[in-house]
Amino acid sequence: MAQPEYLRIAAELRQRIASGQLAPGDQLPTLPALCASYGVSETTIRNALRLLATEGLIETRARAGTRVRPRPPIHRMAADRYRSTPGAKSTPYTRDQGIGWSEYRLDKRFERVKADGELAALFECEVGERLLARHFVFHDNDLATQMSTSYVRWSDVAGTPVADPINEPWPGGTRAQLGSLGIHIAAITESFTVGMPTESEAAALRIGGGVPVLRYTRRHIADTGRIVEVAHPIVRRGDTTIVDFRIDLDD
Repeated sequence: MAQPEYLRIAAELRQRIASGQLAPGDQLPTLPALCASYGVSETTIRNALRLLATEGLIETRARAGTRVRPRPPIHRMAADRYRSTPGAKSTPYTRDQGIGWSEYRLDKRFERVKADGELAALFECEVGERLLARHFVFHDNDLATQMSTSYVRWSDVAGTPVADPINEPWPGGTRAQLGSLGIHIAAITESFTVGMPTESEAAALRIGGGVPVLRYTRRHIADTGRIVEVAHPIVRRGDTTIVDFRIDLDD
């Protein structure tokens, strides 16, 4: 079966963007010019451009035409990012991004919830246990690159600075917060999946609906074996995130 024309045109424009022939910020030819160049209808060109827009490759603005979108840099998430640096004003996120504290901005919203079946299984607690849900959108300067909902047990944080959003962002992140409450973290687990973004994820991260996202669930485990924090999910755009692991083997 022959490939639809709009897919062929989208593939050609995509290759021109990938090769740098069309660089970030470059304006694409006008709709009539593209129609004439490819010998197709406006509907076909619009379908091709719509596909590239959902992939986050181009954007159209009123009176500015259609331009190639700037590509965010690739960020590597190292396995040791949760190791603390005494005295440093940083978090695992700022270390992932390679940014300073002044370049870090955090949107936050806190609410009290009860553990449903899924959260109860992750916490290994009873359904209905009271939790504090902390909804975050993380910004590298003005660019939103990560979002998450982090849950902690209300019995651990009630009446403490950890329960007050005014104290976010907290140097050292969740591990330092829990340490301030006398909770020593002995282990952190992460589980990864990849999928297409929901409408709310695409809006928060300002990505097209065709850009995959990396979702992962993180759990902080105290030295007593008790699970004291669950971030479910943490979401990043998948096309610019690399997860690095190092596995040391004994011969």
